[in-house]
Amino acid sequence: MGTSTEQKLDETKHQLGMGAIPHEEGTAFRVWAPNADSVAVVGEFNDWNADANPMAHEEHGFWYADVTGAEPGQRYRFFLRNGEQELSRIDPYAREVTNSVGDGVIYDTHSFDWEEDAFQLPTFNELVIYEMHVGTFNGQDENGPGGFADAIQKLDYLKNLGINAIELMPAAEFAGDYSWGYNPAQIFAVEGAYGGPNGLKRFVKEAHRRGIGVILDVVYNHFGPSDLSIWQFDGWSENGKGGIYFYNDWKSTTPWGDTRPDYGRGEVRQYIHDNALMWLDDFHVDGLRYDMTLFIRSVDGGTELPEGWSMTRWVNDVIRKRFPGRILIAEDLQNNEWLTKSPEEGGAGFLSQWDAKFVHPIRSVVTILNDSDRSMEVVRDALLYRYNGDAFQRVVYSESHDEVANGKARVVSEVSAQHPHDVYAKRRSTLAAAMMFTAPGIPMLFQGQEFLQDGWFRDDKPLKWELEAEFRGIKRLYRDLIHLRLNRVGCSRGLTGQNIEVFHLDDANKVIAFRRWSEGGPGDSVVVVANFANQELHDYRIGFPREGVWRLRLNSDAKVYSDDFSNHADGDSQAEPAPYDGQGFSDTVALAPYSFQIFSQDPA
Repeated sequence: MGTSTEQKLDETKHQLGMGAIPHEEGTAFRVWAPNADSVAVVGEFNDWNADANPMAHEEHGFWYADVTGAEPGQRYRFFLRNGEQELSRIDPYAREVTNSVGDGVIYDTHSFDWEEDAFQLPTFNELVIYEMHVGTFNGQDENGPGGFADAIQKLDYLKNLGINAIELMPAAEFAGDYSWGYNPAQIFAVEGAYGGPNGLKRFVKEAHRRGIGVILDVVYNHFGPSDLSIWQFDGWSENGKGGIYFYNDWKSTTPWGDTRPDYGRGEVRQYIHDNALMWLDDFHVDGLRYDMTLFIRSVDGGTELPEGWSMTRWVNDVIRKRFPGRILIAEDLQNNEWLTKSPEEGGAGFLSQWDAKFVHPIRSVVTILNDSDRSMEVVRDALLYRYNGDAFQRVVYSESHDEVANGKARVVSEVSAQHPHDVYAKRRSTLAAAMMFTAPGIPMLFQGQEFLQDGWFRDDKPLKWELEAEFRGIKRLYRDLIHLRLNRVGCSRGLTGQNIEVFHLDDANKVIAFRRWSEGGPGDSVVVVANFANQELHDYRIGFPREGVWRLRLNSDAKVYSDDFSNHADGDSQAEPAPYDGQGFSDTVALAPYSFQIFSQDPA
């Protein structure tokens, strides 16, 4: 619709941006509603009077008003008319909301004091990620789920464990107070039950102070499906579908409802672009993990959706150029190397991706009941897989929120459903963890994994922190693994490198041994030996790449990790010129059941 000269505001004075834009004299508002006949902004600043602040029509379906005296902290909504329809809507760009079906809150994005926050994420080969669900990580009571303030109380614990990056499950406003977060209602607002936008900022700031980066899950493959104020936002839709923000045909269908954003529409693409950049810019997060990109780049896992691919590539290209050093992770799980090719190569521009070629085989091998069914070839292939020749284009893990729910449980419970803390569960779950921390890739553990959290993940059941005290030895094993993975004492640099050679594969005895290295030599090359069977092995010969003393840096059977363990080991190895396993040198080792050992030579 057109706008008369009298109605139209002086565009030279217009504030830039979308949603509520506070400034010195008040707050400007802009919203996209191309099918509305009129739009007004209502709120506490005008007693919710739809006649008080009509919005002027701009080009391409945008509406704008500048309200003197409207200030941060005040609630507001948009009131739209489309023919006979009168619609009250939450601002799609609202940075804060009272709840998922409540009101927007004017939020000053510049009000938070970041002090001197200038954190830089470690290089990807030195990342150890801890996946966290804020609502269950630390505390939950009759008043609601845990929040950012509760999680901050455990940051020192994570630092001491060796974690240097936290991946937060989605924190955008969702329906209700309890959720995994993958049902976003307002993608620009931070979940109020967790502490809202300032709560997240404080969490990021405190994590950064401890040398810990924050990666945030974002959900762009669908919205909602419930509590969606953007559904039929301006009154227009086709086929009973979602209107301007969504596909209105067969392409709307996802496994989570008919709520796929219309990736072919410029304003929707911009909406997702602006959201992704907001987290990196305003919230100082150090990376994004996109949820199930398979349903962005395809309709049903098979039928391609080219505009979804091109949107992802565009947004990622902008982020890579504007925020170098941040990480972009895809959850796709289809082993598609094009996801982690650069935009210039025609790839989607992600920098790493969750690796199904690791998690599924490793979980299978350690949870299979009979030793005879364990395949060392499967372990080898999981260790060796990579995308585009780059080991750190994959995130490797044995537990994630998806892998410990939806009919699956924590590894300890998959090993021993009735006795998830028995010696077999301890040994085999830590064997999976050892493969994760010593494989080429970016290791990730799921909250509580380090102290044998059992059962399955639920958003209304907090972690059992009493297990952390009970299984402090297992937590120490994880800490020692992380310290070796990050070369904290200067004797295991190879675990940060690209290179791996699986030189020993004994499927009869279920033993595998491999070498990791960056440049090679003392202090760099690392040899890992793992026994995947319930048998003790004595005088078991393996190859070594160099002559001399190989220090036993970690023996998972050490009693310091559990009274159930037996200290079964020979200690350091003396590699002699006896060729074996294709190596020029060898020695014998002693291995406990379901155990692993890590060797390296002292730096020269």
